[in-house]
Amino acid sequence: MEPYSCGTSPIVGFRFSLHPMSGNFISIIKSALKDTDTSHVWMQTDDVSTVIRGKQQHVFNVAKALTLHAAKTKEHIALSGTFSAGCPGDTAGDAYLDAPDEPANEDASKQYVSSQFALYPMNNPDYMEVIYREVERAKEFGVWNDSMHYASGIHGDIHEVFAFYETSFSSARSAKHPHLVMTVSMSINSPSHKTGGEDHA
Repeated sequence: MEPYSCGTSPIVGFRFSLHPMSGNFISIIKSALKDTDTSHVWMQTDDVSTVIRGKQQHVFNVAKALTLHAAKTKEHIALSGTFSAGCPGDTAGDAYLDAPDEPANEDASKQYVSSQFALYPMNNPDYMEVIYREVERAKEFGVWNDSMHYASGIHGDIHEVFAFYETSFSSARSAKHPHLVMTVSMSINSPSHKTGGEDHA
């Protein structure tokens, strides 16, 4: 199948690695995958990472569900990944674009997350304005943590954090500059997180 042009592709992808800080890491990862409904996305795992692709709402829904299921073990969990949209090389053949709009995973469990993200609006000469705008959005969402070199700190309940990330991902794209990359790193259940997530590493 021919690639979409960069401005017309509806495909969103997320390549990530999940790292449970436990000798039981294989079981934790497999259980998280088993407990997450991935029927609305295309998914492939290799010996380094996993990629999920499809409609934006389903990619973010599955990413959150996988992370939340792993976190329910109460083990220290680290996640590192890259969201991408508008890539000129994307093809529709394996992206599940005909999936229904309703999210496949619903879980209201509370979970504190400490995370960092960085936005890369590709080919956009005004990229710093986009980044500053999304930092202000994080403050409006109540998930802003801190400025730092090469990233911005985001923290709070997992549902609020993912809601911000998805909104920011949508808002940082435009018809003129649709190709966007967003990196995300998360730490959950870290021993350095005090009770209630009020203090964090």
